[in-house]
Amino acid sequence: MTTAYAAMRDALAVAEREGAEWTHNHRLDGRDLECVAASPEAPERAFVGTFEAGLHRTTDGGRTFERVGEATVEQDAVLSAAVSPHDADVVYAGTEPSRLYRSTDGGDTWARVGGLTDLPSADEWSFPPRPDTHHVRWVEPDPHDPDRLYVGIEAGALLLTEDGGETWRERPPGSRRDNHTLTTHPDAPGRAWSAAGDGYAETRDGGESWVHPESGLDHRYCWSLAVDPADPDTVLVSAASGAYSAHTASRAESHLYRKRGDGDWFRLTNSPAGEGVVRAVLAAGDEAGECYAATNEGLYRTADAGDHWERVPVPWERFAEHTCRGLAVV
Repeated sequence: MTTAYAAMRDALAVAEREGAEWTHNHRLDGRDLECVAASPEAPERAFVGTFEAGLHRTTDGGRTFERVGEATVEQDAVLSAAVSPHDADVVYAGTEPSRLYRSTDGGDTWARVGGLTDLPSADEWSFPPRPDTHHVRWVEPDPHDPDRLYVGIEAGALLLTEDGGETWRERPPGSRRDNHTLTTHPDAPGRAWSAAGDGYAETRDGGESWVHPESGLDHRYCWSLAVDPADPDTVLVSAASGAYSAHTASRAESHLYRKRGDGDWFRLTNSPAGEGVVRAVLAAGDEAGECYAATNEGLYRTADAGDHWERVPVPWERFAEHTCRGLAVV
């Protein structure tokens, strides 16, 4: 069984595959969704962040939801969530304004992780559409070290902790300032990847320093990325020329690129991208070469790292009406 959770602006699309057959439904109608997170260790449990109604949890594969953390998570805008690959009961939620919260019991209770806004660069953080605020855009736990956590602030900094949030380092050399998506890989210790508004970056030393291999990447407003589950040297990224062409359906033009090893980026032409297509939200599957992409044209799957794509039969018009904001596949 494969379950894909796609957080749209006003509902959660839930698509399930058993064998070759897909079924679908939608939940949380009318909520302003921002993100979704789930773990293959507990696939029936998922967390959905909303902009005005906090964090919601399902424990039955998306059939029912309940709000969690209402007494502790002080902000109603939850823009990022992540489940630890070491323990599915450890869950993180990032908010606007920038705060980070952690649960160690599967979302029943929450505590704030301190120190973020005490960093020297915090006064410089700002989200351009709402310039008087900023938020935790992404939380990425390291699969090789339960105490290492990467946090992307939109916009202003990449943050790194190596002691579970007791202390933080900001803006390590080469890191991007406008990180949209961060990812790691269970077979690649010390490596992490970033798709950012100010370009692409990756690290091989646990976040101590970052490099920018961008040869062939003609569009450098990067939004989402995924790494081949069987090959950490194969990376897919969605990109556009700027925020307007990435997010505005009426003028959209986005692209998908792939990089293998130390080679140049290659633009994928047989893909759910191009003129009229908003930036894809990507999520890796669990098979070699498997990746999912959600755009305003629907939900797509590739089994060969982007050479060929098939549309997941989820006939739901809200993909066209509203931009997908988060995607989790378990």
